[in-house]
Amino acid sequence: MSFDPGGGRIQASVPQLSAADAAETIGPDDIILVSGFGGVGYPKAVTPAIADRDDELSLTVISGGGVGATVDDALVEAGKLARRFPFQTRPAVRGAINDGTVAFHDRHISRVADEVRLGDFGDPNVAIVEAIAVGDGWLVPSTSIGNTPAFVEAADRLIIEVNRSQPLELARVHDVYTRALPPDRGPIPLSTPTGRIGGPEIEFDPDTLVGVVETEQTDTPYEFRDPTAVDAAIADNLQEFLEAEIRRNPMLERSVQLQFGVGSMGNALMGALSAIDFGDRTVRYFGEVFQDGLLDSLDSGLLSGASATSLALSDAGQQQLFDDIDRYADQVVLRPADISNNPALIERFGVVGINSAVEVDIYGNANATHIQGTRVVNGIGGGGDFNRNCRLGIIALPSTAADGEISRIVPMTPHVDHTEHDLSVVVTEHGVADLRGSSPRERADRLTAIADPAYRPRLERYAERAGTAGGHTPHDLDSAFDSTL
Repeated sequence: MSFDPGGGRIQASVPQLSAADAAETIGPDDIILVSGFGGVGYPKAVTPAIADRDDELSLTVISGGGVGATVDDALVEAGKLARRFPFQTRPAVRGAINDGTVAFHDRHISRVADEVRLGDFGDPNVAIVEAIAVGDGWLVPSTSIGNTPAFVEAADRLIIEVNRSQPLELARVHDVYTRALPPDRGPIPLSTPTGRIGGPEIEFDPDTLVGVVETEQTDTPYEFRDPTAVDAAIADNLQEFLEAEIRRNPMLERSVQLQFGVGSMGNALMGALSAIDFGDRTVRYFGEVFQDGLLDSLDSGLLSGASATSLALSDAGQQQLFDDIDRYADQVVLRPADISNNPALIERFGVVGINSAVEVDIYGNANATHIQGTRVVNGIGGGGDFNRNCRLGIIALPSTAADGEISRIVPMTPHVDHTEHDLSVVVTEHGVADLRGSSPRERADRLTAIADPAYRPRLERYAERAGTAGGHTPHDLDSAFDSTL
């Protein structure tokens, strides 16, 4: 097995077929594993062809992370999607999940590869994955790796989409490393956040290959909104806190490893890195998604390198990377998601994780996935992997939503994704609540202080009323969700 960069896209005598012919191999109740993470690297031809079939299908689709419209929108609108795991970002599938027509199970990203390999979601029938090149028993993934290595191993059949719109030079950023299943699993031999322990190819059993479909369709990745005044204020508060923490914390004395959550807030905070005085420390990114804000940090020399599982870039960011891929390939490493999000590595490298949430309650429990506790937004993704395992886990969020009509610091959150034990710090545009070493009542005071001023009296009245009944973590369950009190 050997990828030759000069050997073209298809480097072996492999069966080639049309997307329609590939779609006809899908069974009516198949469990389908698809590549894709951060809105890039997903199938673009075969899944729409499946949606175009005129028969009834009841499919389960499992991805590594967020995928594009050619997967979720196409299958939902055709009425052919029954179950979806473990993360989604598209409005069509979100609506189907919330109205109960599509079953959904939210999972921590770091666990999905093992769960698929162990059959926790059933026995996978077929993997449909995007690649930039394929050969005899190997493929090179495209703009994301995600859980593709585990998917290729676990599925009975394999369909590969070779995408000619993406440069073959992407192979230089890939670092594919696979692990044995427990109980025969050894430690991951990675000693630095941006080191390399694998190669560009994912191996597969040639007997599983149904065929190769050629495509030229580009990703439809994130479109990041422009940073708002609130984003800027949050970034300023985060900057002030991190500069003080860098001077105080022995873990950050020589180097700083950062992670940011996916989305416009995370991208805006990445873009503010240049304002932080890191002194002569080595600064690296160790996370799951590589977004536009990191490109400028690499260009300026602020970051010495970045490790992720997905190039979750905008159209402009992707073009910037592709146009100078030779230079960026020396600084950027893409890994499988069970490596990029691995709890042992997050702990080993002392990662400082900055993620967001829908809301945080006054005791430090965070809801990252559900509006009013019931309607799912996207999913927990990698937030739990980093919040729980970072030595310094930070939640950054605006203090209000809906143009100030809703407080995002609340008495009690009706859905908990990250418990009070997982978070160290919460940042809003009104300040920083350092929760380390604080009791529940102290946390309530600190979090109320960074709520929007219009909501602080309500939170103070709630804490006072709850406190009259006593208890270590006082609550008044009769009024905990009444926003008028």
